[in-house]
Amino acid sequence: MPALNVEFSDRELEDLRAIAKERGTSMKALVREAAAADIARHRALQEGAEAFRQFFASHADEFAAAFPDDEPSPQGAGRVG
Repeated sequence: MPALNVEFSDRELEDLRAIAKERGTSMKALVREAAAADIARHRALQEGAEAFRQFFASHADEFAAAFPDDEPSPQGAGRVG
C-alpha cells in the first residue's frame, strides 16, 4: 500500500497523540480516518455543487422570471465610454 510521510509541529503531534489515546486508537488510524472523512466531505461538496448547477441550468428560465432584477444586463448595457 502506498504511504505518505507527513510532518507535524511538536504541538500538533502532541495533540494527535492525546486524541488517539483518548479515542483508544493509533495515531496512524486517527490520521487516516481524518483524511478519509475530508475526502468524503470534498466529494459530497463536489456532487452537491454539480447537482445544483444541473438544477439551476434546467430551471434557468423560471429563475429569470422569478428574479428579473438579478439577471445580467444585456452585453454592453450600462457601460460608459
